[in-house]
Parts: sequence; structure tokens; C-alpha cells
Amino acid sequence: MNSMPGTPMPTVLVTGTSSDAHTWNLVYLQLLLEEWGHEVTNLGPCAPDDLVTGSAVELRPDLIVVSSVNGHGHQDGLRLVRVLRARPELAGTTIVIGGKLGTDGLRNVGQVRRLLAAGYDRVFDDGDVNAFRDMLARSPVRAVS
Repeated sequence: MNSMPGTPMPTVLVTGTSSDAHTWNLVYLQLLLEEWGHEVTNLGPCAPDDLVTGSAVELRPDLIVVSSVNGHGHQDGLRLVRVLRARPELAGTTIVIGGKLGTDGLRNVGQVRRLLAAGYDRVFDDGDVNAFRDMLARSPVRAVS
């Protein structure tokens, strides 16, 4: 279900990490979010940290989604969220990361904990789309039922 008529659509900034050249995951996320009633700005692959930060400060999205397919999501994601959280303008912004966070193909609880401790609100290890949708459905800026 989309947002109610006359109410603004929740805004989402979607990005890959600086070392991740994959695009299909970003397009998929954009299409899902738009289908679920969100307005999406997609920065695409290999987005440098300063581009993500500048765009987030300018756009002030309700949600920032960081996606990784190349397996360096943990490493790149830690650096990025620290830069984002250093900006007072983004203190209240929900920031999540998901996808392939490590190169070994295994779920790593330690990586998830470090990402959360660094400032992510949620970590969707291995791209758990159902958990992602559930999070959106419970968010204060709701567009998904």
C-alpha cells in the first residue's frame, strides 16, 4: 500500500559503497522502495563517501540505504557510517546497510555488531528483503503496509 493521498512520500537515499561497482542491487532496491511508496534518489555504484554525505546533507532523506554485493560492505560501510554520523544534520536519519558484508560468504555476528556500534540502525546481512520490508512497515514515516 502506498502513502495516503496528500501526504508526502518518505524519501530514501540509496547508494553502493565506494568500492562496489555492482548496479543491479541498487536498481532492485530502488524499484522495491518505489513500489512500496517511497521517493528514491539512487547515487549508484562506487559512490565516494563525500558524495554520499553531501547528498544526504542536501536531501535530508528519511532513510539512507547502503548496499554491498562485492563483499566489502563491512569495511566500506564502517568508514561511511562514521562519516555520516559525524554530521549533526544526519543525527536523526535512519541509516541501514545490507547485502554481502564479507568476502568469506559466511554470516559474521561480529561484523554486524561493529556496524551497529558504528552507527547503523539496522544491518541486513546477506540481503534479507523480508526483514527490510518489515522495518519499513514499522518506521515512523510509513508507506508500506
